Amino acid sequence: MNFQIQNSNSNDTDEIFRLYKIATDFQKTRFTSHWPEFDRKLIETEISENRQWKIVSEGKIACVWATTFNDPQIWEERNEDPAVYIHRIATNPDFRGQNLVGQIVEWAKNYAKENQKQFIRMDTVGDNSGLINHYTRCGFEFLGLLKLRNTEGLPAHYDNATVSLFQIDVNHK
Repeated sequence: MNFQIQNSNSNDTDEIFRLYKIATDFQKTRFTSHWPEFDRKLIETEISENRQWKIVSEGKIACVWATTFNDPQIWEERNEDPAVYIHRIATNPDFRGQNLVGQIVEWAKNYAKENQKQFIRMDTVGDNSGLINHYTRCGFEFLGLLKLRNTEGLPAHYDNATVSLFQIDVNHK
């Protein structure tokens, strides 16, 4: 299949929310912690700031995610490091098993270098061994668990949460 990575646009908003709902419904079947319904303004802001991304194949959105260069409430003092942070990867069920996270990782390595960032970072809520194994197979180093101290202003699934932290050092060979 031919995949292209590009910025999401305002026409993608409904599809982004559809993919978030599918992901959340799946999370509810497996885990006690799951994504809340995200604020539409959050997604619209990410789109307008070119921080919402998509993988497209044959005219369909296969996967979406968001990026930022700051994530102080989750990464605390490590936020000072030059990093790109990836959030909310949601895959279209029609494209599961296509190693889309691996494609995001390869894209993120270039994106980090283009933006003079040393690290690619992600977090997931909870101690999910399946996701930990999946992300480490995709090239992330599992840094361990962190109990969040200040979750004010973060989406609801971070309230009183412990997160799993992951990173890739793009300068490390």
